[in-house]
This record gives sequence, structure tokens and C-alpha cells, in this order.
Amino acid sequence: MPVTDDDELRSILEYDRVAVVGCSSTPGKDAHDIPSYLDRHGYDIVPVNPYADEIFGKKAYDSLEEVPGEIDIVEVFRPSEEVSGIVDSALDREDAGVIWLQLGIHDDEAVERAEQAGKRVVQDRCMKPEHQRLMA
Repeated sequence: MPVTDDDELRSILEYDRVAVVGCSSTPGKDAHDIPSYLDRHGYDIVPVNPYADEIFGKKAYDSLEEVPGEIDIVEVFRPSEEVSGIVDSALDREDAGVIWLQLGIHDDEAVERAEQAGKRVVQDRCMKPEHQRLMA
């Protein structure tokens, strides 16, 4: 079952480094504005977007596999059809303990696989209002 408990969500939101798969360089898009909010609130945002060189003044990586260093949370801003492959990439990394599927993004099979591999998963929730509600 994806994480829904406020205490567990709060513990997830205490992590620092968030790789944002599908991070957008276009202001006004949720995939830009939400990571920007998180960046302003102290998270170390790592943009993952093969079509951008830099977002928020930070190097953008082509894939999750290319992100150097440890990742705490893999935040997904891609269509539900792409979640399975992103989860596979996250499972290849031992460091990424949390996979967060943004509001409207679902893949129950991929979620189950990730949970069986020991990852915590948040599905169909937005990090910004959860942060505002639980941390601000």
C-alpha cells in the first residue's frame, strides 16, 4: 500500500535530496513550479530531463542512472505509462528509498514491485501541498 499516514509522510518530507524525473524548465508548469517551491524550501533538487542542460541553475541529467551521489526521493512528473520504467531505474539504485508519484500519476503494479523491493512509495499526491500541510 502506498504511504498515506501523516507521520510517515512527514518522515519522508524530512529527506533532503530529490531527483525530479520530468522536471520542466518552463515556469507555469507543475513540473517546474513544484520543484522550484521545494528548492526554495531547502530541498536539494536534482533535475532529470534529457531536453534541458540546466534547471534552477542546476545541471539537468538525462536519466536517473546518470545522477551522481545519493538520492533520497525520486519524484515523478511523467505520464503513468512511463512509471514502470522509472521504477525499474529507481530499483537499480540502492540509495533511492522513496518513490513519489505526483498527483494524477498511477501504476499499481510498479508500486507493488517497488514496495516488495523495500522502497516506500507515495502515489497520487503532490509534494508541495503535503509539505505545506505537514512541514510549514
